[in-house]
Amino acid sequence: MTTGRIHSWDLSTGVDGPGTRFVLFLNGCPLRCLYCANPDTWHLRDGQPVTADEVVTRIERYRRFTDLAGGGVTLTGGEPLLQPAFTAEVLHRCKELGLHTALDTSGALGRRAGDTLLADTDLVLLDIKSFDAGVYRRLTGGRLAPTLDFATRLHRLGVPTHVRYVLVPGWTDDPAHIDGLAGFLAELDNVERVDVLPFHKLGAPKYDALGVPFPLRDGPVPDGALVERVREQFRAHGLRAL
Repeated sequence: MTTGRIHSWDLSTGVDGPGTRFVLFLNGCPLRCLYCANPDTWHLRDGQPVTADEVVTRIERYRRFTDLAGGGVTLTGGEPLLQPAFTAEVLHRCKELGLHTALDTSGALGRRAGDTLLADTDLVLLDIKSFDAGVYRRLTGGRLAPTLDFATRLHRLGVPTHVRYVLVPGWTDDPAHIDGLAGFLAELDNVERVDVLPFHKLGAPKYDALGVPFPLRDGPVPDGALVERVREQFRAHGLRAL
């Protein structure tokens, strides 16, 4: 029986894939993004142990809502690929039920996603934190290359992908870095859209509760003009940017 550790679940509309979706938050993440809104999902040990059967049973309870709204199931975190066997089992079971499936991932552990797991994934929400390796390292503590390798693999396999780009003033707003990423993505015909997500501080109370410093607590959030400038940069490369 396949087991995993989860933080929580929720019903969401509009931000975790198409339609109303059952969103499962898994525990554990190898990155420590300075702007992370969910520091309470960092550690695998803090998660609630569950079986895939228990998760799928709960998903089925809400199927009427997700079906009516053209939605499905999204696995997010944390980082779902830190628990690849559990993630693969839940995705497979959902596909057997005829549900639309989505995987929200940084791609940092893309090598752990087997071809079978990806075959059971209708949509990947790929978070690309920066296109500059140095900025990526300072911003996340991880390496950029695995994410770009995973993006290329998704293209090769033809897995529909939405790229997520968190816009953080002073960190991810460099025009040259954005043009570089846009040029890279324009060569991948599986990328359906790019979501430019303005940095926010809604997760600050979680840091307070955990007694952990929030590195960007005093940092600026992007204004509308900056968000639109970045979206236009992606659009200039023929990409659909929202």
